[in-house]
Amino acid sequence: MNHVQLVRPIEILLVEDSPSDADLTLETLSAAKVLNNLHVVEDRAEAMKFLCCQGTYQGVPCPDLILLDLNLPKKDGREVLAEIKADPQLKTIPVVILTTSAAEIDILKPSELDANCYITKPVAFAEFVHIIELIESFWLAAVKCLLVVEMSC
Repeated sequence: MNHVQLVRPIEILLVEDSPSDADLTLETLSAAKVLNNLHVVEDRAEAMKFLCCQGTYQGVPCPDLILLDLNLPKKDGREVLAEIKADPQLKTIPVVILTTSAAEIDILKPSELDANCYITKPVAFAEFVHIIELIESFWLAAVKCLLVVEMSC
C-alpha cells in the first residue's frame, strides 16, 4: 500500500513595519529548505484583517506561524499578541516575537501574553540572516512536523 504525502507550503505571517527587515526576512526564507509562503503586513490593523480574512485578505490561508515585531505604528505588537491570544481560533498559532528591543519589560510582557518565543533582532546584516535561518530551522521544522501529523489523521 502506497501512502502519498501531500506537502503544502508553510504559511508565515510577518507583522513588520520596516521594509528593509521585511525584505531581508523574505530573501532569507526564500532560500530556506522548507517550502513556505511569507505574507507581510505593516501594522496591527492589517494583521488583524489578514488573520480574520477581511477586506483584501478574503481567502488568504491561515498562517502556521506569526513573526511579530513589537514596535509597530499606531498600536504596538503587544496589543496584536493580546488580540491573537484572546481569539479562540487564532490563539493556537505559534507567535515568535522578533524585535530590536532587548528591554526586560519587552521580554516579560509578551511571555505573560503567551508568546511562544522572543528573539532580539541583531543590527548586523549577517547576524540578522543567521537569526532568520535559526527560526527557519527550528520553528518551520516544528510546524512542518505538526502539518504531517495533522494530515495523517
